[in-house]
Amino acid sequence: MRLVLDTNTAISGLLWHGTPGKLIDAARAKSVLLCTSAMLLAELRSVLMREKFAKQLETRRLNAIEVFDGYAALTAIVVPAIIHPTVINDPSDDAVLACALAAKADLIVSGDRDLLTLKSFREIPIVTAAEAVRALSGQ
Repeated sequence: MRLVLDTNTAISGLLWHGTPGKLIDAARAKSVLLCTSAMLLAELRSVLMREKFAKQLETRRLNAIEVFDGYAALTAIVVPAIIHPTVINDPSDDAVLACALAAKADLIVSGDRDLLTLKSFREIPIVTAAEAVRALSGQ
């Protein structure tokens, strides 16, 4: 199964052991393929460097670069498709959609209301991390 995680879902999975973490674990076990783009990776790196994540990184005895490099190593990097603007409230979310289309993703995983409201993009379901974990269980 090919998944595209939005940045917030990826960070949740990397820094906390909740439901998004199960998706990261599935990628480490090679049960799923996480797909991303250079733009999404740049956003992830930038967000991981924010001060608000420093304590969680320190608690886990990690640094932002190690976390970023570990995630990047788990992913297949695609060149995003060219799409028409879709997410009016947050045009940066279009990067997730463009990546998923290029990756031929089975699911887009997000907690972002603007993305979840779409429900799907060009027949690619947009689901929460919990819904993605359920889908993996039913493979």
